[in-house]
Amino acid sequence: MAEKDLKILHQIMSSEQQLLQRTDQKAYTLLSLIGVFMVFFIVHYTKIPGYLSIVILTFFYLLSALISIAYLMMVIVPRIRDVHIEAGEGQVSVNPTFFAGIIRHKTAEELGRKLQDLAGNEGEQFKMFTSSLYSIAHINAHKSKYLQRAIISFIITITFELAIIFTLYVHLFREKVLPLGM
Repeated sequence: MAEKDLKILHQIMSSEQQLLQRTDQKAYTLLSLIGVFMVFFIVHYTKIPGYLSIVILTFFYLLSALISIAYLMMVIVPRIRDVHIEAGEGQVSVNPTFFAGIIRHKTAEELGRKLQDLAGNEGEQFKMFTSSLYSIAHINAHKSKYLQRAIISFIITITFELAIIFTLYVHLFREKVLPLGM
């Protein structure tokens, strides 16, 4: 029964790790898109007349772009807390399957001994993998929350950029610089 339980934990952990990868890919893609839109905007900004409405929209555009970037950074570089598992009788042991626990071992041999000790104890293995799964799920929740916020902020950023373009065309049309039929 314990082997079946461990197999299920491995499947769940694999699924959670795939979610982590997909979330990171989405964040990198959004960050790239923001960069592309901002480069185009900055290149053409010098050609835009300084109407008050465009200056105000530009301020909000840049503010929302910075907020988007901040949210994306929270996705790409999440806060990681140390993860421990109970070793029995109130003692706390470092989880050797989670990277924060792996790097706490002074040598590879020490990590190997710890993993070897756990290999023969299915109960401890179950605790260890459950702890890792719990940690990964918390990281996924954190990343997903900030990815959702980044997507909303990105949409607002693009909306401001389109509003700047629209406002520019309205001003140019009113000044008869831009004919209606083009």
